[in-house]
Amino acid sequence: MKDIENILVKELNKNKTPSVQYIVFDRDNIIYKYQSGFSNIYNQSIVNGNTTYNAFSVTKTFTALAIMQLAEKNLLNINNPVKDYWTDFPYSSEITVKHILTHSAGIPNPIPLSWIHLIEEHSSFEMNSFFQEIISKNNKEKSKPNVKFAYSNLGYYLLGVLVEKITGQTYENYVRENIIIPLNINDNELDFTIINSVNHATGYHKRSSFSNIILGFLINKKEFIDKTEGKWNSFNNFYVNGSPYGGLIGTPSAFVAYLQDLLKPDSILLTNEYKELLFTENITNNGKNTGMCLSWFKGKLNEQTYFSHAGGGGGYYCEIRIYPELGIGSVIMFNRTGMSDERYLDKLDIHIIKRQNL
Repeated sequence: MKDIENILVKELNKNKTPSVQYIVFDRDNIIYKYQSGFSNIYNQSIVNGNTTYNAFSVTKTFTALAIMQLAEKNLLNINNPVKDYWTDFPYSSEITVKHILTHSAGIPNPIPLSWIHLIEEHSSFEMNSFFQEIISKNNKEKSKPNVKFAYSNLGYYLLGVLVEKITGQTYENYVRENIIIPLNINDNELDFTIINSVNHATGYHKRSSFSNIILGFLINKKEFIDKTEGKWNSFNNFYVNGSPYGGLIGTPSAFVAYLQDLLKPDSILLTNEYKELLFTENITNNGKNTGMCLSWFKGKLNEQTYFSHAGGGGGYYCEIRIYPELGIGSVIMFNRTGMSDERYLDKLDIHIIKRQNL
């Protein structure tokens, strides 16, 4: 594991991130764990197992799981049009639930970096009112259903609304009651709000970066940026405006528990039949592989198939991944901005896979 540690130590020593946590696990146990750096530079707070991070788009895998649980209960069919369950659905009547799950519905994807609000604004923030305006400005599909893969945060917001329409619950409460609580994860470990601000990692953005200039055009820095600490600007704590596409906040260990259940043949969250559907790659109308399952990206590393998702935005970046054939998975979390799917786990997990194959 020395090679892995060297990579992560360099990330910290070269000021590429204030902190990092990386965990490798099998269905029941932790195989390897590395955690180091500052959750808060100003206070010199060291990260630990209770440190929480904004997980952003990793949340989409929970939203997809929620939809599949409803399908398993015969409350919806993912191959049916969304309008069968939501008569006022704002896009084409040809779009099915599966089209949105696989990012093939053609729903627009406006840049979501500015879709955030401060913690103190949360009690008065109204998610659906905010998105009514977003949808009205982006009310035309970019392509016909299942013509191509085109990632859409807006699409996953709509799936969250669908969960609410079918269950009569808020999206957040459905996920708490049907995914988080059954895994015996408490709200200090995983939730849609910051339960303990002392344990929450401050998000940071590199001052001397091109993306810092771009950020100035997308958010009000006077509102969202706090102290400057060396080479880093720190974020004030915030929430994303749409829980279903990016609202979860949690510890690396909480996401490990979630992934361990998905690795098990007797998952408590979903039957094998529906889990197989969850991890089936979508193919477009013209027979093209998309690399996208139901919210999960499919890939290979050293000939081993994996399913993964990244989560990134202002101040935080993370990745989750499972290798079903090996029965292992990994999680990595940083408190620095990430704006694309970096596939960072490739450079770490390769050492684990080679070790597994010895």
